Amino acid sequence: MNTDHTAQPRLTRQRQLILDRLEQVDEFLTAQQLHAALRGEGEAIGLATVYRGLQWLEEAGIIDTIRTADGEAAYRRCSVAHHHHLICHRCGKAVEVSGEALEEWSRQVAAEHGFTGPEHFVEIYGLCPACSSADRS
Repeated sequence: MNTDHTAQPRLTRQRQLILDRLEQVDEFLTAQQLHAALRGEGEAIGLATVYRGLQWLEEAGIIDTIRTADGEAAYRRCSVAHHHHLICHRCGKAVEVSGEALEEWSRQVAAEHGFTGPEHFVEIYGLCPACSSADRS
């Protein structure tokens, strides 16, 4: 008989729907965008459920969160390895990037100020190739 009463939260059907949708796109999506997309696919899911699902997925380390220019949270399924993002400020496309020079710089700056174990999150905004070429035409 299992006497462990500390049940682990599970990946519910609604959370799986949210995760599946995030895996289909390259850009960060807001809760409202996810909700509209899921409703558009015929899913009967409430906005509050989407918010709760996103919060659970973020706390579980399954998705990344950024703040948009207007301060709204946006979400994306990302790899588990430490990385940064290049984000198109027009279409929202996001690309995961890594850079040893940035990692070294963060360690150096921390050491210069007596800090240890530095952590950082970097988001670089610009225009993706598609949006850049659209500007040129």
